Amino acid sequence: MKSKLAVVSRFSVLTLVVASFGFAGLALAQESPAGKSSSLSAKDKTFMHKAAKGGMMEVAMGRQAEQNGKSDDVKSFGKRMVTDHSKANDELKLIAEKKGVKLPSKEPNEKWSSDKAYMDMMVKDHEKDLAEFQDEAKEGSDPDVKKFAEDTAKVVQEHLDLAKQTQSKLQ
Repeated sequence: MKSKLAVVSRFSVLTLVVASFGFAGLALAQESPAGKSSSLSAKDKTFMHKAAKGGMMEVAMGRQAEQNGKSDDVKSFGKRMVTDHSKANDELKLIAEKKGVKLPSKEPNEKWSSDKAYMDMMVKDHEKDLAEFQDEAKEGSDPDVKKFAEDTAKVVQEHLDLAKQTQSKLQ
């Protein structure tokens, strides 16, 4: 009887030790940024990375448009891209930090060629971006990322309309 009791006691102690390590690991995972990111789907993370890269490109190209554009409309459009996309980039960074997602930080090295080439690129890029932001707003799984996508899609639509208007003035 004593040996049965000793085996049961040892088994109980072992179970408690294993369970304690499990709970400790779970607590650490929830506190660490990597643990936070586990709630995001791969689709949400991919969207965040693409949005960050695109936003940085919009700011970099907007600065070039402000400096190198020949048309006042193109310069004005570039300035708006810098302002709006800088704001969106900052919002996205806050969400990423909260979710434990590391976003790309290297600014793209785009070259300026002409007002027309820039505006053609902006129309094409904003059409693609609008579809991606609307898709994330509709199909995303994280509520914070979905709200960001929904709010930003409205601004991207304004940009697309303005880009088409500016583009038509150049032709």
